[in-house]
Amino acid sequence: MIMMAGTVLIVLGLLFFLSGTVGLLRFPDVFTRLHALSKADTLALGLVCAGLALHADDGALQLKLLLIWLLVIVSGATCSSLIARAALAHGIRPWQR
Repeated sequence: MIMMAGTVLIVLGLLFFLSGTVGLLRFPDVFTRLHALSKADTLALGLVCAGLALHADDGALQLKLLLIWLLVIVSGATCSSLIARAALAHGIRPWQR
């Protein structure tokens, strides 16, 4: 039963990765693309790490997966903010209708 839940979480994570990729290809400017990627990919990685943790037998491996996800949360938000600030500094304005 736990293996099935882990597999479901991994598949859900892959679907969120796919939705982030679609957002990257479809959205009009760097800011909306960043938003789609940072939110969808962070959630997707969390789901994949949770699914892999359910498949793992070792507690140390589960802790490593959690730490990887926490590192990506912090670094992803920081990088997205820096990219958005750099885009604004170079004169790229947010898309408006």
